[in-house]
Amino acid sequence: MIRRTFLGVAGFSVLVAAAVSGTAGVRAGASMAGRLAGDRTTDGREIAYGSDPLHTLSFWGPARAGARGGPAPLILFVHGGGWKRGDKDNATGKAKVAHFTGEGYALASIDYRLVPEARVEDQAADVARALAWVRAHAGDLGIDPARIILMGHSAGAHLVALVGTDPRYLRATGLDEDSLAGVVAIDGAAYDVPAQLEGGPRLMGPTYEQAFGSDPARQRMLSPTLQAAAPNAPAFLILHVQRSDGIAQAQALAQALHAAGTAVQVESFEGTGLRGHMEINRRLGDPDYPATAVVDAWLRTRLAPARGRASSGG
Repeated sequence: MIRRTFLGVAGFSVLVAAAVSGTAGVRAGASMAGRLAGDRTTDGREIAYGSDPLHTLSFWGPARAGARGGPAPLILFVHGGGWKRGDKDNATGKAKVAHFTGEGYALASIDYRLVPEARVEDQAADVARALAWVRAHAGDLGIDPARIILMGHSAGAHLVALVGTDPRYLRATGLDEDSLAGVVAIDGAAYDVPAQLEGGPRLMGPTYEQAFGSDPARQRMLSPTLQAAAPNAPAFLILHVQRSDGIAQAQALAQALHAAGTAVQVESFEGTGLRGHMEINRRLGDPDYPATAVVDAWLRTRLAPARGRASSGG
């Protein structure tokens, strides 16, 4: 494992408002009991967080209470799939549920609308909407709304980084950057969209072009690295394997966050190509996989009860 660590201090509104229309109604929760009474399956309890058929999440409560008891911290996971495929159950990675709930965390994995029926802007709005929903219903879920981490892999890494750096998505739901305890981005490669379109693998070109289009201004707007001037989510953990574009993108995002005074840690792991890209997501939570211990240590720092977290450096 190769380690690089950076530490620091902790016209669009109409577009976002349209993308998150209906959020207030969802938060009002006309039938709270009905929403939380979804069937419990092997994939977790199914809950709707919005009105679209893809506005659903799977929820797992902690397998054991945290060190001090009380409401559990939550990891809100966003799947990958090139912005156009994947879902909350088949792209989460099987090891995460048992591991993180065993550590005393609650875990939720969300579905979101997909390209081309939806835009990347809509997907980021869906992530913010899901966050707003779980915070609004924290008491019913048994979670602590002050201790929520956004975590995502691949396209999901891009989306959680975008929500964590561009405050307009959170603000459209009535939240701000301090509504998050932090962001974990797992092997993304589109934090700077123009750079990735110019220098990334040609094989992925059509996927990026479908997701981000040809308008340079829109590409910049959807680039977490280019949106990382403060304010940002309080802290970021960026993981990558040995893909040249992923390394470059992770380091550039970290540098932008560091320049903005945001606490950021970058960790590098073995694995190349698509196999390595998939393995870091599939095996995260496996105690024998090196990334698991790194994420665990970072989560303990960020998700400590408020009194302990106030003294941490991120």
